[in-house]
Amino acid sequence: MGRLIDPYPCRDDSINMNNRTKYAIILPDGAADEPLAELGGRTCLEVATKPHIDWIASHGQIGTAVTVPQGFTPGSDVATLSVLGYDPAVYYCGRAPLEAAAQNIKTAPDDLIFRCNLTTILNDVMVDFSAGHISQTEADVLVRDLNRQLSNDRIQFYPGVMYRHLMTLKNAPAFDVTCTPPHDIIDQPVAHHLPKGIDAPLVIDLMRRSQSLLAEHPVNQQRRNRNERPATSIWLWGQGHTPTLPTFESRFGIRGATIAAVDLIRGISTLIGWSYLPVAGATGYLNTDFKGKGKRAVQALDDYDLVTVHIEAPDEAGHNGDAQSKIRALEQIDEHIVGPILEKLRRLDHWKILVMPDHPTPVAKRTHTSTPPPYCFAGSSVALNAGVSFTEINAENRGRHIANGYELMNLFING
Repeated sequence: MGRLIDPYPCRDDSINMNNRTKYAIILPDGAADEPLAELGGRTCLEVATKPHIDWIASHGQIGTAVTVPQGFTPGSDVATLSVLGYDPAVYYCGRAPLEAAAQNIKTAPDDLIFRCNLTTILNDVMVDFSAGHISQTEADVLVRDLNRQLSNDRIQFYPGVMYRHLMTLKNAPAFDVTCTPPHDIIDQPVAHHLPKGIDAPLVIDLMRRSQSLLAEHPVNQQRRNRNERPATSIWLWGQGHTPTLPTFESRFGIRGATIAAVDLIRGISTLIGWSYLPVAGATGYLNTDFKGKGKRAVQALDDYDLVTVHIEAPDEAGHNGDAQSKIRALEQIDEHIVGPILEKLRRLDHWKILVMPDHPTPVAKRTHTSTPPPYCFAGSSVALNAGVSFTEINAENRGRHIANGYELMNLFING
């Protein structure tokens, strides 16, 4: 490993805006990966040009953390709770209730909330868990019409972001069903992965009835005419009841805010008492406004103790099996988000910054894994311990391994 060049000038102590420590957390969703033959046996993190993230790793701490405990399905719901300092064994409730919090959907304690994907299923195969990343306008129309035809006094659909929507089922305190995330069965026959359990028939019936509605829907006819994948079926999963989480401020004494395009992260942020900071052009996909997110985060550091920026793009690229898009996303994150935030922080006396994927989304596998992802953090009071770039292998071989990933946040804040 060659010598890493410091891209920053010495800190100007005359620019002391606040004696209170400022924190930033960057969450490049699914950024961790596995070596790829097409990249010469390297990972996307190893190939990407990311001088700012590498600076953090080389001037601070690096390591790995178990964000998906044994017995949990690897997903951003479980993993993000871990990264933010919440033990999934205590606080995990299912993905959908976390997303419902972002939409301020009010439910009773006995109501069950499902994630409802718009998917493309052809010849009984899960071709696309996102229906070709259907547009927001099209999705809104489809969910509206699904609600008109499938809802009743117990069932209600709620539009979300692009292909990610919600369904609530009233009066279901002990509903027995086990569902599989659609992104885990790409290119597989769906018949092998339908919901299971005593109450599964109700869920399966809704999914099958949606197919009749969607088959000839004008939105899908127009998508076929444009050679785009139609939304052929809903897929219900990630169910759970609304949780109660202690606020981040009550645990760490820090007032936080979050910048994110997906409901899952916004929902978790709402439940732990963080403010949500919208950014126009943030899509939760590869075309998101990286620069806008970075600019908003820099501004927010004046008003909040901690700012968290979540970026979905690396995860989407991993699910698409697209290594080059994943590399480009990492480089955009480094240039337009990490770089400006780090420049702002280093003008302060007291600061810390953490960069960490929630979980790997390997390009070759196109789904999440529970392999402990790497982390790195640096700051005005963080001792240099790594001296290496931010890669999976460096984190594994040169860093600290945290068996309970939720303990990392306390180490970052108070260590």
